[in-house]
Amino acid sequence: MHIFYTPDLIADDYTLNETESKHCVKVLRLKENDVIQLIDGKGKLCLAKIVDASPKYCAVKIIETEINSGKKNYSVSIAIAPTKNINRFETFLEKATEIGIDEIYPLKTAFSERVVIKLDRLEKVIISAAKQSIKAFLPTLNDITDFKTIIKNNFDGQKFIAHCYDTAKENLADAYIKGNNALILIGPEGDFSIEEVEKAKTFGFIEVSLSTSRLRTETAGIVACDTIHILNLKK
Repeated sequence: MHIFYTPDLIADDYTLNETESKHCVKVLRLKENDVIQLIDGKGKLCLAKIVDASPKYCAVKIIETEINSGKKNYSVSIAIAPTKNINRFETFLEKATEIGIDEIYPLKTAFSERVVIKLDRLEKVIISAAKQSIKAFLPTLNDITDFKTIIKNNFDGQKFIAHCYDTAKENLADAYIKGNNALILIGPEGDFSIEEVEKAKTFGFIEVSLSTSRLRTETAGIVACDTIHILNLKK
């Protein structure tokens, strides 16, 4: 079933914006009485029937609503340095959204390769991934955040920093406790500086390893997100 993003969905009668209307009627060739799904990004998942198949203002009628669809009892937040090749960072956003990430902090670190991002473009990637995976909750995407700022943030949950230095580290899968909120820091291709790792530890971050292999930044972010998700699926 086709799904559409409707962030301002309130009433049972709704009109898709022009972009979604065109996609619905012109591209997908849906017509009156066809049933579609709607997500508002805040937990609402609806079934709706098309009542006016206009390519500019497609009107629908809500016929079924699920509140807090897919809501979890834990949250996953990842602070990750955007890659120089923005396509690789977009891959992380896409896959992490499909898995079920809750908040993303693009991170500015000592060895960052990219310190400027276009939020509008990245949010479109997230919306597309949420629609594809039928995620009623959209993750929060923050603007570039400095490393010193993120480690000082009050966070209700477990805090981890993943790096490649040869120090005593636990595997994330062993350090994480099921049901807890998690914040994981992922560095750039050049890793965090040693000073950043030591500073994070003073603010309660636990050093962790994500794999026996050296992972690319975007792969590390996806692995971290999926690890937390899988551990919470276990009975």
